[in-house]
Amino acid sequence: MDQSRGSPPMYACVCHAVTDDDVRDHVAAGACSAKEVRTACGMRPGCGSCVNRIRDLIEQHFAADERGDAITVAA
Repeated sequence: MDQSRGSPPMYACVCHAVTDDDVRDHVAAGACSAKEVRTACGMRPGCGSCVNRIRDLIEQHFAADERGDAITVAA
Protein backbone atom coordinates (compact mmCIF):
# COMPACT_ATOMS: atom_id res chain seq x y z
CA MET A 1 0.00 0.00 0.00
CA ASP A 2 1.32 3.39 -0.95
CA GLN A 3 1.55 5.51 2.19
CA SER A 4 2.61 8.55 0.16
CA ARG A 5 -0.97 8.76 -1.14
CA GLY A 6 -2.36 9.04 2.36
CA SER A 7 -3.50 5.44 2.58
CA PRO A 8 -3.30 3.96 6.04
CA PRO A 9 -0.48 1.48 6.59
CA MET A 10 -1.22 -2.23 6.67
CA TYR A 11 0.07 -3.78 9.87
CA ALA A 12 1.88 -7.10 9.82
CA CYS A 13 2.14 -6.90 13.63
CA VAL A 14 -0.31 -4.84 15.63
CA CYS A 15 1.40 -5.66 18.94
CA HIS A 16 4.58 -3.89 17.82
CA ALA A 17 3.15 -1.52 15.17
CA VAL A 18 5.23 -3.12 12.41
CA THR A 19 3.86 -2.44 8.95
CA ASP A 20 4.01 -4.54 5.81
CA ASP A 21 6.38 -1.92 4.40
CA ASP A 22 8.68 -2.36 7.42
CA VAL A 23 8.76 -6.10 6.77
CA ARG A 24 9.40 -5.61 3.04
CA ASP A 25 12.26 -3.22 3.78
CA HIS A 26 13.97 -5.73 6.08
CA VAL A 27 13.46 -8.58 3.62
CA ALA A 28 14.93 -6.45 0.83
CA ALA A 29 17.87 -5.76 3.14
CA GLY A 30 18.50 -9.49 3.55
CA ALA A 31 16.18 -10.92 6.22
CA CYS A 32 15.10 -14.38 5.02
CA SER A 33 12.92 -15.68 7.84
CA ALA A 34 10.20 -14.47 10.16
CA LYS A 35 12.68 -14.70 13.02
CA GLU A 36 15.20 -12.50 11.19
CA VAL A 37 12.49 -9.94 10.37
CA ARG A 38 11.26 -9.91 13.97
CA THR A 39 14.83 -9.41 15.22
CA ALA A 40 15.49 -6.63 12.69
CA CYS A 41 12.27 -4.87 13.72
CA GLY A 42 13.12 -5.18 17.42
CA MET A 43 10.01 -7.27 18.02
CA ARG A 44 9.75 -9.21 21.25
CA PRO A 45 7.53 -12.26 21.64
CA GLY A 46 3.88 -11.33 21.59
CA CYS A 47 0.71 -13.04 20.50
CA GLY A 48 2.45 -14.60 17.46
CA SER A 49 -0.33 -13.86 15.00
CA CYS A 50 2.10 -11.87 12.85
CA VAL A 51 4.31 -14.81 11.97
CA ASN A 52 2.13 -16.08 9.13
CA ARG A 53 1.77 -12.58 7.65
CA ILE A 54 5.54 -12.05 7.81
CA ARG A 55 6.12 -15.42 6.11
CA ASP A 56 3.62 -14.49 3.39
CA LEU A 57 5.43 -11.21 2.73
CA ILE A 58 8.79 -13.03 2.57
CA GLU A 59 7.35 -15.54 0.08
CA GLN A 60 5.91 -12.71 -2.03
CA HIS A 61 9.31 -11.02 -2.11
CA PHE A 62 11.15 -14.12 -3.29
CA ALA A 63 8.42 -15.04 -5.78
CA ALA A 64 8.71 -11.56 -7.29
CA ASP A 65 12.50 -11.98 -7.48
CA GLU A 66 12.08 -15.28 -9.29
CA ARG A 67 9.63 -13.75 -11.77
CA GLY A 68 12.07 -10.91 -12.36
CA ASP A 69 14.92 -13.35 -12.94
CA ALA A 70 12.80 -15.35 -15.41
CA ILE A 71 11.97 -12.19 -17.36
CA THR A 72 15.63 -11.16 -17.45
CA VAL A 73 16.72 -14.60 -18.67
CA ALA A 74 14.02 -14.67 -21.36
CA ALA A 75 14.96 -11.23 -22.69
